Amino acid sequence: MYNYNICTEADKNIFSKQCKALEKHIPAITKKEKITDVDGSETQIYTVGDKKITVHNSFYIDAVYIESEIKLEPYFN
Repeated sequence: MYNYNICTEADKNIFSKQCKALEKHIPAITKKEKITDVDGSETQIYTVGDKKITVHNSFYIDAVYIESEIKLEPYFN
């Protein structure tokens, strides 16, 4: 599992921009369900083949971060 800290504060705009960047730069990415928690936190789930990528905008942790089963660096060089 790969973890990427995007922002040290929960931020809807950064979350949205990060999701759009993944959709733009990763071929064959499939957007799955978006989950919204009672505190307003959001999680967008993606798959690439059989691998999962989740983007979190967490008000509980107060951060925007990604958990991924694939390395993302090659797509953003």
